[in-house]
Amino acid sequence: MSRGRFIALSVLLDGILVNAAIVGAFFLRFGGELPEFNFSAYAALWPLITVLYLAGGYVYGLYEPERTEGTWGVVRAVAQAVTLGTVLTAAIAFFAGPRFFSFSRLVIVIAYALQFVTLVGWRLAALRLTPITWPEQRVLIVGVNAEAIELARELADRAEWGHRLVGFVRRDAGEHAAGELTAPVLGAADGIADIVRAQNADRIIIASPVALRELVEDIALANELDVTIEVVPELYEIFIGTVDSTVSDIPLMQLTRPATPGWFTVTKRVLDFFWALALLLVLSPVLLVVSAAVLVSMGWPVFFVQERVGRGMEPFSLIKFRTMVRDAEKHTGPVLATENDTRITGLGQFLRRYRLDELPQLVNILLGQMSFVGPRPERRFFVDRYLEDIPGYRERFAVKPGVTGLAQVSGSYATTAERKLKYDLIYMYHQSLLMDAQILVETLRVVLTGRGAR
Repeated sequence: MSRGRFIALSVLLDGILVNAAIVGAFFLRFGGELPEFNFSAYAALWPLITVLYLAGGYVYGLYEPERTEGTWGVVRAVAQAVTLGTVLTAAIAFFAGPRFFSFSRLVIVIAYALQFVTLVGWRLAALRLTPITWPEQRVLIVGVNAEAIELARELADRAEWGHRLVGFVRRDAGEHAAGELTAPVLGAADGIADIVRAQNADRIIIASPVALRELVEDIALANELDVTIEVVPELYEIFIGTVDSTVSDIPLMQLTRPATPGWFTVTKRVLDFFWALALLLVLSPVLLVVSAAVLVSMGWPVFFVQERVGRGMEPFSLIKFRTMVRDAEKHTGPVLATENDTRITGLGQFLRRYRLDELPQLVNILLGQMSFVGPRPERRFFVDRYLEDIPGYRERFAVKPGVTGLAQVSGSYATTAERKLKYDLIYMYHQSLLMDAQILVETLRVVLTGRGAR
């Protein structure tokens, strides 16, 4: 059984068994009956009771198998979790008023015993029948000092959790080992990207003082590498960050994080869909007026549809109102628009100044191809060129492109692709719903003042 499935099963079964034990306690206490007066208090509170017991399980590590190793580890954790859940349930029932505090004391005692037996029993049975398997983590340790050697020993003791130390990387060629190494030294930190690629490593732990900036940039700019970087922090690093995990009692800070947590992606998609639908309905008169103006002043076609590169390097068709003369790139091939581009018509200048040409992209948002906020989508021709010329450019395709973004509200019209990438990466690794709201408000100001980049 995988770790994720075991955790999901634990939460589901614990929730069911906790409540089944309470119902069973009522049956045992009252001779197979459920007296209305006593049972009604439980019936009103069972969702809260479930949450309280699951919270107790979380506090004592029932949903982190690493914290409950062995039979006694499971017994101890379940006993603590059930005790906490029982105490919290009794407290809530008491403070909720006389109507709710009608549990028989004997019911509480019987339920406690049943919960303990069933929660311990199913776990021990499951672990014996289907041991938990963890996904393999191929780990590189940067440094060969005493802390690196201790870290390697702790990882070896926890090999059943999926840790596999593939080797050490010296801080520099002159660093000497502080003891016996349990894995080979694969090189020095200045060649870390090649070592990661050769060893197919997916986790780096920096245990020796090292030029972090150069090392992290070396990894980040090796576009095809997907690796987690952690550091055993010094005091100054703790001052500017938080400890994210531990190996035994060794604290670790994660320097690389997923660009988009799952909950954020789902929430953002829901908000994008409903806001895009609402705006299409509200702005439909504006869309009709602009369409008519484009048709009268520039002729057919009204819309400009062009292939752009989206999330995961997947192509999609971006929709805009046409702002340039027909066949604008017939004689030049793909070129970027400039501030005084002669291909842009008078109406096109107006539409671009107030971003009205972007309104049809609400359809792209509805289709899930774009978001309101994100890196601006670029054409394949320029993407291929930037991938060659700009280190780290591939990173921006880890998220959906946006109608607007941090680069669009922070830079000028002629901001370089390199500088826009920095804004895009700042957004990607610090994004939040509040940040999205701030960018949208700033975009509104850009629209009203007509300033900013495209």
